Amino acid sequence: MQPTVYLFDIDGTLISSDGAGRRAVEAAFDRCHRRPDACASFSFAGMTDRAIVRRALRSIDAPADDAAVEAVLAAYLERLAIEVERARDYRVHVGIEAALDAVAGRPAVAVGLGTGNVEPGARVKLGKVGLASRFSFGGYGSDAEARPELIRIGAERGAARLGVPRAECKVVVIGDTPLDVEAAHACGAVAIAVATGPFSAPALSAAGADHTFARLDAAGAIDALLA
Repeated sequence: MQPTVYLFDIDGTLISSDGAGRRAVEAAFDRCHRRPDACASFSFAGMTDRAIVRRALRSIDAPADDAAVEAVLAAYLERLAIEVERARDYRVHVGIEAALDAVAGRPAVAVGLGTGNVEPGARVKLGKVGLASRFSFGGYGSDAEARPELIRIGAERGAARLGVPRAECKVVVIGDTPLDVEAAHACGAVAIAVATGPFSAPALSAAGADHTFARLDAAGAIDALLA
């Protein structure tokens, strides 16, 4: 079997967090800038945490340099655990556990994250539903602001765990937005899209996903992961 690196997105793909992340960002902007409405004009779907914060800073005409972004992210991380704990409709999507079991049981496979969340935030979100231990590496929003770059970093880390060059690996990215698809293809990876987030299956197919499913327990989804 060709060495394979799987990179799973979190929000909308692995889990639904009942808006905990957005509420934490709004609380961080309230604390740092007295502007809880800083993100009101745009969707977070497919964006990295750093990109979200930088765009929101610009939207309120605040300095958007790296130091300003880091200050808001620090406040966000302090608030995130509170919002995650308070969330009511917080769940793992149907089919995820079975999909993880299917890929993790194969030889020459590394299973990680490809997420716009900064790494500490990713661990908080997955910890609530017992998934954090399923992913020992990843490419995170704390690694890069641009999604293709964090996917590339995640792929390199997965290849290192397999002890082979990245060029010898197949990389499979599983996500729920057109930006996940775009980032996968920018890195030469296969893009498997699931319509468990804000985008429909037709929209994800139109974005160029190699395979699109309503969710990962749909007919053919596991076969596509293992192909």
